[in-house]
Amino acid sequence: MASSSKLHCLVAHISLLLSLCSAEDPFAYYNNFVVSYITASPLGIPQQVIAVNGKFPGPPINVTTNDNVVVNVKNKLDEDLLMTWAGVYQRKSSWQDGVLGTNCPIPPKWNWTYQFQVKDQIGSFFYFPSTKFQRASGGFGAFIINNRPIIPIPFAQPDGDIVLLIGDWYTQNHTALRKTLDGGNDLGIPDGVLINGKGPYRYNETIVPDGIDYETINVQPGKTYRLRVHNVGISTSLNFRVQNHNLLLAETEGSYTVQQNYTSLDIHVGQSYSFLVAMDQNASSDYYIVASARFENQTLWQRVTGVAVLHYSNSKGKASGPLPPPPQDEFDKTFSMNQARSIRWNVTASGARPNPQGSFRYGSINVTDLYVIENKSPVTIDGKLRSTLNGISFVNPSTPIRLADEYKVKQTYKLDFPHGPSTRAPQVETSVINGTYRGFFEIILQNNETKVKTYHLDGYAVFVVGMDFGEWTENSRGTYNKWDGIARTTAQVYPGAWTAILVSLDNVGIWNLRTENLDSWYLGEETYIRVVSPIYSNTTELLKPENALYCGALSKLQKPQEISSATSAMGYHPILFFLTLVIICSSVFISIEQL
Repeated sequence: MASSSKLHCLVAHISLLLSLCSAEDPFAYYNNFVVSYITASPLGIPQQVIAVNGKFPGPPINVTTNDNVVVNVKNKLDEDLLMTWAGVYQRKSSWQDGVLGTNCPIPPKWNWTYQFQVKDQIGSFFYFPSTKFQRASGGFGAFIINNRPIIPIPFAQPDGDIVLLIGDWYTQNHTALRKTLDGGNDLGIPDGVLINGKGPYRYNETIVPDGIDYETINVQPGKTYRLRVHNVGISTSLNFRVQNHNLLLAETEGSYTVQQNYTSLDIHVGQSYSFLVAMDQNASSDYYIVASARFENQTLWQRVTGVAVLHYSNSKGKASGPLPPPPQDEFDKTFSMNQARSIRWNVTASGARPNPQGSFRYGSINVTDLYVIENKSPVTIDGKLRSTLNGISFVNPSTPIRLADEYKVKQTYKLDFPHGPSTRAPQVETSVINGTYRGFFEIILQNNETKVKTYHLDGYAVFVVGMDFGEWTENSRGTYNKWDGIARTTAQVYPGAWTAILVSLDNVGIWNLRTENLDSWYLGEETYIRVVSPIYSNTTELLKPENALYCGALSKLQKPQEISSATSAMGYHPILFFLTLVIICSSVFISIEQL
């Protein structure tokens, strides 16, 4: 009788555990994410590029809202590596962000397993290596977060999903480009623009040499495709267009937009957009897909144009003739700014959750702090060329900020980033913004340089509420969009202009605020926002992962490398826990039966 009771108890517990396991958010495993060098010739010249699993660009990571993503990164480069998942919020876990303020880098021949949840997110993003200028050699790939089936998307299901990674490119690798910057020199005009790691279609025999491999996108007539376009380049704003086809903008960096057609759209460094494109042409020939440099002298920059081919299955011939023209405002940024202002949040659509995106009324929240952040042209500090924000050129500490906080390592950084432009001489410092948990920040990005800058904030979506030429003043708030300003993870700032963003600091952690222009970022145009809860609890921030790497002042804590599997890095896994518990309970039951 006692054994029967024990059996019923065991069955009840197993049933309960099974129900808990089936209800849990799924796991998506990428157990072998090998980052290595390969030789490729995207512009016809053999060069060393960074590949993921032997592919350049890297393979897409394709997951669904609330998935637990596990990526085991193996570093086969000859230098340290960190991978960042730009746009993934990393809710409660800046430990997984993959930048030097939160993580020690992965040494050569080591591996490290990232684990994070894409909590309450949808959208189009990309991953890339975040240190040592490595993105200039590749290592990037698409990161797609799909809606859960129970949440409808605000358009008909597309017939296909196409990723286009566009970006300026040099035939020198990142180490050579790094030396150029370290020597106080400008990188100069890029050698071209790549589309999905390939050079331009030979639309002009004078400009494009023979023998270059180009990208072909195969489509079916009458179908509609979702094009996810990412500018993964170094520093060049690109105008994207598809010959004779409208681009219906539908989503950008995790937010569904008010749907409107564009003949072309400016996509700045680090930005991502989703377009719905109907294959509604007669296919008398193939069509050009073009990504060309913006705001540059086209005579000098003519070669900095990426060209792919859109091929209908019933196409009657190859693409030929001149490329579709870009906007005819080579040096006037007004058209581009008005285009950016036209991108609006679809407040009635559901995003990752069932409630409409617009249910978060950002325009009615009181601002708790204001930062006016100004960038200027690079200056020489202590004999080296540096870029600054508010007069500070950021230098990453040898001990990451988040680890320093965890172990109370002193004098690692200062919480003294200035609220506005500084009048003192430029300094090289580790100066961090002190963010108040659940505060609501207004950040003005003022661009006093001659190129468009894109800013990105890890850990959050920001509301882009205003932009204009000239200096920002408090009267500028009268132009803010307080209803349907787009929520995204980047914001462009035009030369001699400002952009205003609002952000709700509800995500505890250390979060990188940087320019995505890789040369400026490398030279110090970044800082961090430190957001700390007054009550230390794993309900507001997850515990330090068991497989955390140590460096700097904490190097002595680092154990020799053990090749970590995805599951061991995760610590607790419910299925493994369940199976272990079943084995233990079975053993106990057998022991009882034998008594």
